[in-house]
This record gives sequence, structure tokens and C-alpha cells, in this order.
Amino acid sequence: MGVFLSLVKFLIKLGLAALVMVLLAAAGVYYTLEPDLPDVETLREIQYQTPLRIYSSDKKLIAEFGEKRRTPVAYESIPTDFIHAFQAAEDSRFFEHIGIDIKGLARAAVQLAASGHIQSGGSTITMQVAKNFFLTRERTFKRKFSEILLALRIERELSKEEIFALYINKIYLGQRAYGIEAAANVYYGASINELTLAQMAMIAGLPKAPSADNPISNPDRALARRNWILQRMHRLGYISDQDHEEASAAPLTARYHGADIELDAPYIAEMVRSQLFEQYGDDLYNNGFRVYTTISSERQEAANRALRQGLLAYSKRHGYHGPESQLDTAPTPELIASTLDGSTSYSGLQPAIVTAVHDKSVEAALKSGDTATVEWSGLEWARPYRSHNSLGPAPKKAADILAVGDVIRLSETEGGWELTQLPRVQGAFVALDPKDGAIQALTGGFNFSLNKFNRATQAYRQPGSNFKPFIYAAALENGFTPASLINDAPIVYHDTSLDKLWRPENYSRRFYGPTRLREGLYKSRNLVSIRLLRAVGIKTTIDYVSRFGFPLERLPRNLSLSLGTADLTPLEVAQGYAALANGGYRVEPYLIGRIDDPQGNLIHQATVPQICADCPTEQTMTDSRLAPRIMDSRTAYQMYSMLQDVIRQGTGTRAQSLDRSDLAGKTGTTNDQKDAWFSGFNRNLVATTWVGFDQPKPLGRREFGSSAALPIWIDFMQTALNGMPEEAPSPPDGIVRVRIDPSSGLLARPGQENAIFEVFRSEDAPTQYSQGTAGNDRSRGLTTEDIF
Repeated sequence: MGVFLSLVKFLIKLGLAALVMVLLAAAGVYYTLEPDLPDVETLREIQYQTPLRIYSSDKKLIAEFGEKRRTPVAYESIPTDFIHAFQAAEDSRFFEHIGIDIKGLARAAVQLAASGHIQSGGSTITMQVAKNFFLTRERTFKRKFSEILLALRIERELSKEEIFALYINKIYLGQRAYGIEAAANVYYGASINELTLAQMAMIAGLPKAPSADNPISNPDRALARRNWILQRMHRLGYISDQDHEEASAAPLTARYHGADIELDAPYIAEMVRSQLFEQYGDDLYNNGFRVYTTISSERQEAANRALRQGLLAYSKRHGYHGPESQLDTAPTPELIASTLDGSTSYSGLQPAIVTAVHDKSVEAALKSGDTATVEWSGLEWARPYRSHNSLGPAPKKAADILAVGDVIRLSETEGGWELTQLPRVQGAFVALDPKDGAIQALTGGFNFSLNKFNRATQAYRQPGSNFKPFIYAAALENGFTPASLINDAPIVYHDTSLDKLWRPENYSRRFYGPTRLREGLYKSRNLVSIRLLRAVGIKTTIDYVSRFGFPLERLPRNLSLSLGTADLTPLEVAQGYAALANGGYRVEPYLIGRIDDPQGNLIHQATVPQICADCPTEQTMTDSRLAPRIMDSRTAYQMYSMLQDVIRQGTGTRAQSLDRSDLAGKTGTTNDQKDAWFSGFNRNLVATTWVGFDQPKPLGRREFGSSAALPIWIDFMQTALNGMPEEAPSPPDGIVRVRIDPSSGLLARPGQENAIFEVFRSEDAPTQYSQGTAGNDRSRGLTTEDIF
């Protein structure tokens, strides 16, 4: 008995000595590691790496930029079943322990003793937070002790709810998804509050092996782990028998969901990204900014549709260029699949391979594996392209157009499948709010994926007659009136700046004699514009038109300026027209309305100069809060009126189909029809469209601003102005409306039947009555030779 007691006492002393040694070792480790441990308080201000998201003004997602998909959520937003699923999978005693789980650590120690190296580690959720935010992933004793010490410190300074929120927002869950909200979006296209119990358990099973065992890369293993977690939830009392049975029997529904883009506006997204990148650099993709643009989703969709349809219509008018390629051998299912696998659909134009040709139809294999039948109504348009001015003979049967093995493009319409082709012509469209310059819609080409060059902001093209309104505005500000007469007659100039003789002509190659400015503008008479510029003076005109935002260095200092030979972008042209629409104020186009941080706090709000119609011109030119007045309000009213006649009786009459009286605008076509333009507006919206080839070449002899560009503008306005009441400008003080003789521009004689009304500044209104002969007391600056 004495021996036994002695042995017990010895063992107790040995145990106490071992315990002391362990405590001394632990104390040594603590005092060694503690000074180097990071400050846990930083977790309260943690900034997750969250992608840049860009939205329309009505909060539709346009784009997402960043390697990590993450949407942080608050603890209060997490469903209880989701919390229990993670507890079952990772740490069932999370809400009871002090940051470490003694049982788990003991289990890890036994594994270490048996295998000689660290295996499971016995990590709690708190320990994983410590590791994920502060430590490396190396498997060493030092890192493990640091992890334990940090976990204890985290538990002292943060609540369980804060710790859990940090965990579920930080963890990687496969497929570029970080955090449970991103995972719910990636795997199920839903928010965490919309998931089923089975789907929550599936996501809770991902932290163990997110890349290898997720339901997309390894569905069998992911399903097994999901069901194990459901079993654990049932055993822990988190779910009922029925819930367990139903969730375990649920099929696997996960599939990859890309970013849920709601609005197709890639040119806009790239403009925003590049603008902000200059300020933030690579941090832009991790700071979680939410950028709200000025874009209207409805108008952007209308612009996309109008431009694409307009370019496809042009392409169709000029014939079929033939298949994109031809298979070398008969199209077997394997060859079809391998060929189409590398093809991309662009704006609804799907790649296909012809598999059968009948008399009046063809059959084609689609990338999806389906077969499309194209009837004659979808083929008969395809006359062969010969040149920009000619087509081949009309086809009489399908074999005249296609052959088996042709790689083609098809589009699905209400009437069925139709043969189509990627247009070689390009275009751009931009719409602004003329009151402040907010960009409402913008597209820089047929398809961003096909060609990322943004023609709305980067294509410097000659606007042709689309520029004439600014020449006319300069004339009105320098003594001319809408009734001033300019002689439309042949003329030859030897201009030293052009270094050659110049014989300008009207497009019709006809001359019409003395012409009122109003008529010269709405009929787009070239010789009237040239003589007008010469009369006003090139320097005076350039100084004036530069107020509209046109860069001085791109305005030619010769008479060709009157025909629109300046190199301008569609956005710059639209900016100029905004001043004609808003009563004479210069506005700067802008795209970013607001930027929020990930928590929804405002970090940037656009502040733009405001139009003040009652403010003196001098004040608007010096007060940065005000949009500068760049033209007399009466001149702006006269220009609006004159440009309304372009639609009423000039080159823009097609726009009458919109059945509105408040529209104004101007067509534009350059030499050899290399560029086609239309810019038009009312008081609330201005839009410019351009059509042409990237490498300038003729569009075709029947392609003008009125035929190639104006239909696109009309299609857009049909949607953009729907439900918007008409709002024509009211005449400002100092404007008078006078009956004049259309031939002379003087006062109409009493009872004159062909008299018309014209608008004048009160001081410029004619005082002489017409005697039935041409003449005008306001033809200042013109010589006898110029008039006649």
C-alpha cells in the first residue's frame, strides 16, 4: 500500500512538473509571439477586395471589373439555416467556445502524434478568420500558435456575430466567388435569401476544397459533402426529419452564372473604367466602387437597337459578301461542332454551317446543335455584292447564294430564320441631355466584342453639312438674318491655304441664284455656306464656333470649313448641337453621376454648371457654377426655327414620321459619301449619329445623311420621345415675326399671296417693302460680284 501511494505521489509530482513545463513553454511562446501579433481592431475597418460595378442611372448593372466576385453582407441578412449549415460543416460549437476548441485541438494533436505532421489542425471559425486575415497558409507550429493566440484575442475584442460576418464574407468558395453572396450568385444566380436548404448546404461545403469539390467541377463529390452536412445539421437538431429528407433528395441545380449584366453598354463601361483608372490605378478593381452613370437604360437599349438595325440595313442594301469561310470536307457532326465551337455570336448574328441546300431553302447547323431552316423569304435579298455602287443579279434559287459547307450568319426574326452577315460598315450614336450635358445613351460601333474601338469618342471624321448650322449661327451673330440673300452661283477660288484652284459645287451640280439663309440651310446649299463664311470672315467664324467646344487646332483655317472639313467626333458634334437645343449655353458632356463605396456611402457626386436664363451673359462667363452663354438667346431661337425647316421641308423630311412639331436637326454628307451624319434635337434631348467605314471609303452614291444616318436617329427617337410632351422653344424678348417676300427677304407687299413669315431680331427686321425684285438691306459684307 505504501509503495502504491508513493507511486501516485510521484506521478502527481511528475504531472505537475510537466504541467509547469507546458505552462512555461506556453508562456515563452506567448511572450515571443505576442509582440508581433497584428492589431485585431483593424478587423472592424476591414476593406474587402470587391469588384468595380457600373450601373445605369436607373440602377441596372452595366459591367463588373475585378478578379474577385464579392458582395459583402451583414450578419443580420444571413438566413438562420445558412448559419447552421456552416456550423455543421466547420464549427458546431462556434457560439459556445472562446475561440479555440479543446476537443478539436486534442484530435489534431493525436493525428500529429500518429502521422508526424499537422493534418486537420482543429481550427475553429475564429481561428480561420485569424488565418485568412492575418497569417500565411504555411503548416508550421509557429503559425499555428499565432493562430491560436490571435483567435483568443479576436474573441475578446469582437462579438460572435462580427466574427461570423468576417468569415463568410472573406472565404473563397470557388469559381472566383468570395463570400456567400457571391457564391449564391455564381452557382445559383440568386441572393442568399432566395436559396433552398439544399443549396445553402452545398455552399457551406465549399470552404474545405473550393476549387476541386464545387458542384461545377466535381458534382458527385460536392453532392456527397452536401448530404453529409445535411446529416450533421439533422443530428445537431438544426433541421427537422422532413427538412432533412427533402433537402437530401433535392437534385443538384448548380451551374455557372456570370455577372448578371442587365444593360448592354460595353462602350460606356470602358469609358468609365478608363476614366477612373487614371485616378485610382489597380486599386479601382478592389475598392468595391459602385458607379452610377447618367445613362438611361431605356434610351441605351434604343440606341443599341437603332444603330445595329441601321448598319444591318445598309449591309443588306449593298448585297451579300458571301460566306465567312467554307469547310474543306463534308460537314460531319464532329467537324460542325469543332468549327462552331470557336465561333461567337455578335448582336444576335449566330454562326451556322449549311448542311443542305434545297430549291428555295437551306438547312444549317447551329452552335447549340439545333438545325435552322431558312426559307426563301430569308434568302432572296442576297444579291451578290459587286461594289459600293452595284449589285449582282437577283438570285433565283438557294444554290445561287449558298452551298453545303458554307460558314454563314443567321438571325432569328418574327418571320423565321434569315441569312445575314456581319456588317463591314460601322457607326456611332450618342444622345445628351442639352440642359446639363448628361450622356443619355452612347454606342461606339456595331458590337464591342467584335471591335472595341469607340467611334463615338475616338473617330475623328468630317461632319460635312452637319457642321453648317454653326457657320450660320456665326453669320446671324454678325449682322445677317434668316432672310439675308446669298447668291448660289458658280465660283472659283484660288486659296493659298488649299494650294489649288477650288471649284465647289452643290451636290445636284445646279445653281439657284439669290437664296435666303433659311432656305440655303434647309436645302444644304454648299455655295451659300461658302459665300457666307467668306463674308463673315474665317477668323471671326472660327473664334465663334470654337465656343461650342470644337478644338481650335482641328478647325481648318480656309473656306472648306463651311463644308464641314473639320475632324470631329460624334460626341463633340452632339455637344455643339446641345447649345442650339438649350437656348445658347455650352454644356460639357459627362457620364459619371455618382460613386458609392461598398457600404453605400457617397464618395463622389457630379456637380455640373447650371443653365441660368435670367443671369447676365457676363456672369455666366465668369461664374463656374453657371453654364456659359455662348450665343444670343435670339440667335439660338432663330437657329432652332431654321433647323426645324430641315425636317419640315428640307433634307430631313423623313423625321416627319415621328409626328412632332418640336424637332429640329441637320443632315450631313461628305465628299464621295464617305461619311453620313444626322444630328437632331428638341428642348430635352439631342442626338447625333454617324455612319461610315473605319478606313474612309465611299458608302455608295445613294447613301447620304438622310438615307444612312437619319433612319437610325428616327428609330432611336421613336422610343426616346415616347410619352414626352412636345416642347418647342418660346421666342425670347427682342424677337419679332414678320411677313416677308420670299424672293427678296424684304417686307411683303400688302395682299401678297406668296408671303411667308420670318423671325428677326427686332433691330434687324426689314423696313422696306419688296418691289418684286431681289435685294436686301441686310446683305452686309457682300460685294456686287458676290450677290450676282
